[in-house]
Amino acid sequence: MREPEGLYELTPAASDVPHGLPLVAGLTGFADAGGAVQQLAEYFADAASPVPVAVFDPDELLDYRARRPIIEFDEDHLASFTEASLVLSLCRDEIGRPFLLLSGFEPDFQWNRFAAAVLGLIERFGVSSTTWVQAIPMPVPHTRPMQVTVGGTRQALIDSMSAWRPTTRAPSNVLHLVEFRLAELGHEVAEFVLLVPHYLADTELPAAMAKGLEVVSAATGLLFAIDPVRDRSRDFFARVDEQVGANTELAGLVRTLEERHDAYMAGNPVRSPLTDVEGEVPSADELAAELEKFLALRRAHDDEA
Repeated sequence: MREPEGLYELTPAASDVPHGLPLVAGLTGFADAGGAVQQLAEYFADAASPVPVAVFDPDELLDYRARRPIIEFDEDHLASFTEASLVLSLCRDEIGRPFLLLSGFEPDFQWNRFAAAVLGLIERFGVSSTTWVQAIPMPVPHTRPMQVTVGGTRQALIDSMSAWRPTTRAPSNVLHLVEFRLAELGHEVAEFVLLVPHYLADTELPAAMAKGLEVVSAATGLLFAIDPVRDRSRDFFARVDEQVGANTELAGLVRTLEERHDAYMAGNPVRSPLTDVEGEVPSADELAAELEKFLALRRAHDDEA
């Protein structure tokens, strides 16, 4: 394997990184239900004053034909060409405490070399803990607090926050490989999987962003401005509730999700929060079809704003 350091370039700011900071990570490109990771990246870009420390080379890691760069065409010329980025940055929370943030696209190529590069940077900066976030769609109701599955080596977080603990096989994220390597080294690492209502998975869901900030704060002690995000989430769900309340069949489906969620959370011996005792999953197609009207109205409203 070629030297992992060849995948990135350090910036002058690398010499200013304090030793022993927590690392927060989230990469886009796979299973980002509710746009959670993308929203977190945008939040940190706006609110955390990111300063690039290490910039990864997209020509080494990205499949451009699968995820093509975005252009802006203005009548008769190209006004912009936006390339994908993958960057380790030095950031600060609401009260100025520093942390490291790894954000951008998930690599398509050279996973082992990339993981080795990340581990090298973690060692270089003496990272104290690594926390990463992803989000997946689940048949859970929007009317209940969003739950998480917690993995990694931080047992206290797992015991206190992990609502669903499956034994399963699933496609991986490159950060799973990083987590696996860190666990082998005895490093403190926590993975948070946000369980997003499946019928809202294709929306930009404020509740997913709020939950992401909450779990990062719980794992790192960093402070973020979550209240404005929660306000947007309440407004969003109020509009969803209007649609649900106006449709008897849809309301019945949501009640079914609520009953199964509540039974599971109360300790009822249901196999998982996803299925009933017969192993049947509620009809996502019916629920999604009914909510499509709401989502179309919401997109139209956003376009007008």
